[in-house]
Amino acid sequence: MRVKRLLRHPVTWGVLALGAVALGVALYLFQPWRLFTVVEVNEALPVATAPPGAEAAPQGEPSASSESSESSESSAPSESPAPAREPKTLSKGTFISHEHKTEGRARVLELPDGSRVLRIEDLNTSDGPDLRVWLSDQPVKEGTAGWFNLDDGKHLELGDLKGNRGNANYAIPAGADLDSLKSVTIWCKRFSVSFGAAALT
Repeated sequence: MRVKRLLRHPVTWGVLALGAVALGVALYLFQPWRLFTVVEVNEALPVATAPPGAEAAPQGEPSASSESSESSESSAPSESPAPAREPKTLSKGTFISHEHKTEGRARVLELPDGSRVLRIEDLNTSDGPDLRVWLSDQPVKEGTAGWFNLDDGKHLELGDLKGNRGNANYAIPAGADLDSLKSVTIWCKRFSVSFGAAALT
């Protein structure tokens, strides 16, 4: 009888409604189910197949050199395509765990055309809400001291984390100052905390 009376009371319904709203907000913010989800990505190492400035002749329009040697094409050996050129490693580091256990490696690569890419390899961390990849000018610190400092100074966001496991490439803007941005972090923007980070040397 008491339970029935309580359920009929308007205050009870008000409390239940507020509890439902609070639960909905908490679920939206924390998304606790993502601690058990896996998003795996496996992007190939970025390579360039031609030197900077090299342009292929438009399809259907032979180049001047090919027109002049058209009569001898049958006897001349065909040229093989330029081999893939691996990028140069400018700096690298190994992830340490912060708020969530994080493993993997990070490399800053320079492609033959001069563009730069942050490559994260063998990443294994937790999924979570609003995860981003940042370069930071702050030092990577062990333990809870390193959870919150990586947004204290200058940082550069490279985009959303593509997956919490595997290998992925993140383009670095041409004007980025890599002399000062010497740390990379998997940053939870919603709660301003680092899941894991690596010092780039």
